[in-house]
Amino acid sequence: MTRMPPSPRSRDARPRAGIVPPWLLLRVAEATDRFDVAADAAQRSLRHDVPLRELRAEGGHPSFGAPPVPREQPSLRPGAEPEPDRRISDAGGAQTLPGRLVRREGEPATGDEAVDQAYDGLGETYRLFQRVFGRDAIDGAGAPLEATVHFGDRYDNAFWDGERMVFGDGDGEVFRGFTQSLSVIGHELAHGVTETTARLRYRDQSGALNEHVSDVFGALVEQYAMGQDAGAATWLIGEGVFTDLVEGRALRSMIEPGTAYDDDVLGRDPQPAHFRDYIRTSDDNGGVHLNSGIPNRAFALAAVELGGFAWEHAGRVWYDTLTAGTLGPDDGFAVFAAATLESARARFGATSAEVRAVASGWRTVGLDPE
Repeated sequence: MTRMPPSPRSRDARPRAGIVPPWLLLRVAEATDRFDVAADAAQRSLRHDVPLRELRAEGGHPSFGAPPVPREQPSLRPGAEPEPDRRISDAGGAQTLPGRLVRREGEPATGDEAVDQAYDGLGETYRLFQRVFGRDAIDGAGAPLEATVHFGDRYDNAFWDGERMVFGDGDGEVFRGFTQSLSVIGHELAHGVTETTARLRYRDQSGALNEHVSDVFGALVEQYAMGQDAGAATWLIGEGVFTDLVEGRALRSMIEPGTAYDDDVLGRDPQPAHFRDYIRTSDDNGGVHLNSGIPNRAFALAAVELGGFAWEHAGRVWYDTLTAGTLGPDDGFAVFAAATLESARARFGATSAEVRAVASGWRTVGLDPE
């Protein structure tokens, strides 16, 4: 296993569930000779994230000074199909949440790209969870889906804060606006689903699994919206968030961890693809964004081996595992792998192709789920 020395800038605190890891923002922040605007934006984004990491370490969620929008539950006629209750707010470049409510469920497009992308992305995410897995919103009981866009001044991240998804506009040099990637929107919403189900602690292996689960459903949301089968899918998370000035396709590749970007400033994607290369570090809450590449590859390989639509087989196995009530908050890769195999047996049968593919995926990355 690879061991990374702790960075003097790292903090032993639990971060909020952001899509861009702190070590990547640090790279941008130090690139003042190439990206002066982006470096300044990354420095401010990192300073903003410090109190959020401290709150996560204490198990709390941030308060940004504004009262929350009342959470009325949507009414549903008997026999009617559940519908999302989307609420998009605009922070207007400030860091006060939720911001000004600018679009609610059923209202027409506003013409603001970030607002309308967030609205559409929440709808696509809701449709996957409701139509495929029978889950009505994050909590399974129709709670509103809330998002805030235009958060901060050129804020270089998107995150789940325990109540809503929050999206920055990016700095324009390294990062574009984060609502432009449907996999990012699905990823952040899935953090809310994990919080209300398995509650995987955001540290070390359980934290890497937390990130992995969000990557899985972020990818599935994108594939479901595009009608892509497992073989045609890119398996990229955050495709399109880098500008053309960056040598990179996305933030992460699920099927080929370590290949998403290779840039002379940002460096090479450091995600390991095999458990023998598991990275031990005190940064990134024990490497939650790094080591998630290992289970990511196991899932993608299983889905590709099975063929067809990933949400119909591997996705169901992972959702069953997340919601079965058998996982503990500190469970690691070995326990999770075994639980997915048990879920595959329960849903598809002990001798099914799904059981074989799940087991093969885990073995390929160095874990034996038997």
